[in-house]
Amino acid sequence: MAKAPNPEFEADCIRRILAGEHQLFHELIRPCERAIFFLLLSILHNEADAEDAAQETAIKVFRNLHLFRGDSQFKTWALSIARNEGLGRLRKTDRLREDSLDALTGEDSGDFTPAVLTSWREVPAEALEKQELAGLLREAIDSLPDIYRNAVMLRDIEEMDVCETAAALGITEGAVKVRLHRARALLQRKLAHKLKSFAPRHGLFGWGK
Repeated sequence: MAKAPNPEFEADCIRRILAGEHQLFHELIRPCERAIFFLLLSILHNEADAEDAAQETAIKVFRNLHLFRGDSQFKTWALSIARNEGLGRLRKTDRLREDSLDALTGEDSGDFTPAVLTSWREVPAEALEKQELAGLLREAIDSLPDIYRNAVMLRDIEEMDVCETAAALGITEGAVKVRLHRARALLQRKLAHKLKSFAPRHGLFGWGK
């Protein structure tokens, strides 16, 4: 579970870093490192590239710390820098393939029916602990189109709220909700048959009933 941000600690750290206590930067960025890496991994699809981009993101966050005004959470601001870094690398290597589904379906309409799989919390803890199930979930998430995978990683895995996720991805809150709905629907279709074997007697998600 993602650790809740501490705005007072962050503000004090930033003030002291800008005053010259640069060694505090590690304490400031550490709570964001996991989210930054997974966002970059979801964009770049390569662990080595994501690690390199994460390092560059940390450098850019440090160099631009004086520009942070506190209008959003520090983590959200850092993730927006990470996202720009990841997308910039894709453009440089001519690998940017933005999904066109949003333009075709009207992402901001908000007119949709919630998917059956509404939260990862619906998966029993004992099932999540199984290595095989964890592998299935990772594989299914990795197979999602970029725009859906990014939303799932931040909202469902990092447990950022809708507002934070929207700010980090540079989209509206309505778009976040629609992307999550579509991502969860895709995951449900991919996993429904496979997950039956994990809870044949209890009926995981009600599919075994």
